[in-house]
Amino acid sequence: MGAAAALTGLTAGAPRAAAAPAAVTGTRIRNLTGPAETGAFAAPWTDLGIPARCPDGRLFFACGDTFDGPVMGAADWRAPVGLRASNPNPAALAIDGAVGGSHAVGLVPESHQDGTTAIPSDVFTVGNTMYMHLMRGVLYQTHHSDFWRSDDNGETWQYLCQWPGDQYGGQFQQKTYAVADDGYCYVLSTVFNRDVASDLLLHRVPQSGLGNPAAYQPWGYANGAWAWGNYPTTITGRRRWGEICFRAMGGRYAFTWLNMDVLSIRAQVFALPTSNLFTTPEQTMIVPTTPGNEYGNAVASPYGGFIIPGSTFDDFHITVSQWYDNVDYRVMHYRINGLAS
Repeated sequence: MGAAAALTGLTAGAPRAAAAPAAVTGTRIRNLTGPAETGAFAAPWTDLGIPARCPDGRLFFACGDTFDGPVMGAADWRAPVGLRASNPNPAALAIDGAVGGSHAVGLVPESHQDGTTAIPSDVFTVGNTMYMHLMRGVLYQTHHSDFWRSDDNGETWQYLCQWPGDQYGGQFQQKTYAVADDGYCYVLSTVFNRDVASDLLLHRVPQSGLGNPAAYQPWGYANGAWAWGNYPTTITGRRRWGEICFRAMGGRYAFTWLNMDVLSIRAQVFALPTSNLFTTPEQTMIVPTTPGNEYGNAVASPYGGFIIPGSTFDDFHITVSQWYDNVDYRVMHYRINGLAS
């Protein structure tokens, strides 16, 4: 019996995920970035907006490729940048600051020589320290990923370590971290390329060893059993993944991601990091539509889907990015209703 069959109890060819028990809806609350929202920080054009609560209580948003000027891509390319909201309440969320003040600065050295960039896949906080994971290289040609820490609420960042881009066949490029209450962070990872099918791998790492690659322990199936320390085995069906976000919240775990086929932003909610994701319902939060036809949870060219701190399963908030032309490139705030937990 293979690893997937052992985990799911299903025969080959059987469905891998149960249908969600109820319809999920969504509402756009506001644009978080754009000329009116973040132009004052020389960041009118940016995306991702991965949110994390700073140790001082503010919200920090790690953004990707960021530009100034009249249109996206016109001038002053930086990545990543850090934007902030003084009020962390999701009901009143608005960006009112940036690392760098009136000119959001690149958080780490990145020359963009020959088209390289530094795309964040996650930012999170453990105690008084913030951590940020970046994917480095030409977009979708990740040379390596690296890891940084900040002890001053995201103002300055210190390099910790890196991983080669080809580790586990590239399936350790894009990482997202759930900070658990058992002293570990649980890490999900995929290839960083929306056009390439990837496994979803699980690791755990002591929170005291986040900057030590040797401390990351894989979860895998071998010799008829799943165990920590085995070579990593996919924990759900192989697919084309976009952005991923993994969080411990409300005594459970929430995993959200951009699904490429069929295009949507989805969520799973489960009890343990090692829960069976083959059979956990996939709940669709955001669906695609065409420009000019957006309503409810229908978004033109959506991606991202990062969980906003302060969310509960009854009051679930995410950042959703959009890009379909050189003036429709932004981060938005959506509230999701009806998510089953």
